[in-house]
Amino acid sequence: MGTSDTVGKQAEIFNYGVVRQFTIMTIVWGVVGMAVGVWIAAQLIWPQLNFDIPWLSYGRLRPLHTNAVIFAFGGSALFATAYYVVQRTCQARLYSDKLAAFTFWGWQTVIVAAVITLPLGYTSTKEYAELEWPIDILLTFVWVAFAIVFFGTIVKRRVKHIYVANWFYGSYILTIAVLHIFNNLELPVSMWKSYSAYGGVQDAMVQWWYGHNAVGFFLTTSFLGMMYYFVPKQAERPIYSYRLSIVHFWALAFTYMWAGPHHLLYTSLPDWTQSLGMALSLILLAPSWGGMINGIMTMSGAWHKLRTDPILKFLVVALSFYGMSTFEGSMMSIRTVNALSHYTDWTIGHVHSGALGWVAMITFGSLYYMIPRLYGRTAMASTKLIELHFWLATLGVVMYISAMWIAGVMQGLMWRATGVDGTLTYSFVEAVKATYPFYVIRMLGGLCFLSGVFVMAWNTWITIKGQVKVNPIVPLFSPDARDPALLGPASATA
Repeated sequence: MGTSDTVGKQAEIFNYGVVRQFTIMTIVWGVVGMAVGVWIAAQLIWPQLNFDIPWLSYGRLRPLHTNAVIFAFGGSALFATAYYVVQRTCQARLYSDKLAAFTFWGWQTVIVAAVITLPLGYTSTKEYAELEWPIDILLTFVWVAFAIVFFGTIVKRRVKHIYVANWFYGSYILTIAVLHIFNNLELPVSMWKSYSAYGGVQDAMVQWWYGHNAVGFFLTTSFLGMMYYFVPKQAERPIYSYRLSIVHFWALAFTYMWAGPHHLLYTSLPDWTQSLGMALSLILLAPSWGGMINGIMTMSGAWHKLRTDPILKFLVVALSFYGMSTFEGSMMSIRTVNALSHYTDWTIGHVHSGALGWVAMITFGSLYYMIPRLYGRTAMASTKLIELHFWLATLGVVMYISAMWIAGVMQGLMWRATGVDGTLTYSFVEAVKATYPFYVIRMLGGLCFLSGVFVMAWNTWITIKGQVKVNPIVPLFSPDARDPALLGPASATA
């Protein structure tokens, strides 16, 4: 059985078409979103790069960057992997091919609308929720279709067991729906302008309930679904503890919902709410590290593969950044630490430690696993290019976050320094000037990371266009739901 026969017959069973579409657009939006990030990083060094054009100003390109990386790049990756994993573990085709196609074209329409409206200045001004009401409504329809396709596929599954990765994907789909609807309750006053239904401190509280849970569920719980499938599959080892994965799931889902107020410490939010957010943020470290440990320990007996398998390097380093970022986030939610870190570039470093180190790295590893299988290839065209991408990405993220950590702590200390008479020791301009060299390092780190994405795009292109033959004995049904590379010894009783 040749390449076309195997892929063709698998296509009759699984809907790989929509998975391929989302996979390609993940890489495309990765290039676009991170290129905009490098551009605005350069603007902080050379402000004249906005060319006095309003839609190229930092204030308009920055939300475009965050939306492109989180929702275009990250969102497309989640659609691709969720559709792939749910089909493989349920041994069933997607519930509806037409609805799946609608989710692809609808999601891309939302992103293109963001690319147009945000530089033009149409924004709700809410962090991670800047899109105006017509786009919000379209996004809601797309998300409802996504839920129907995903849960419909689980209902029609051919195996009794629902593998834990689907628990994580399912919780993220449901939670993001609730967050999106309630944070975006607003009064439209024109086609591209609306005002929030909430006011004052209530608006801030709802926004950061949404904002932190966008991090918690869109950027964490969902990508843990990737981890629970692709790490054991690539390592060819059973998940370390299936019981721990279930405990991890429920503890994480409950605790994350309460952490939002730590964004509003030292504000007019009631003290008890701030304290609740801080306490739950500290408790959050336990389930977060439980998941990280579960992923890392899955490598037991397979650590030697890291010498020759760059895909595993992506996955393991992603887990390491996940552990580090969640520890850092919990520490930064402590009032005394927050007094130093808030409003500084330390926060920017923390965000990118999670976004680049965890989200992007786990995505790259997962896509490198999927792409050859989606296109009937035995492997990516070049292992050396994957290795090059890994080192470019790792070097880039380390340069980026190290520069921002140093800059952030320095800013916090300079802003709070006072003389014997109680006056400020440094002016704000002096703090900006001291930060300048670290902005240069940050831009170079971002450029390095972006170069890695270009390497991945090229490797993907030559893989798809290549004529590498697939292994003729690849079974049409790989029994993923009962695969020992997924279910550990605890699975029978979990």
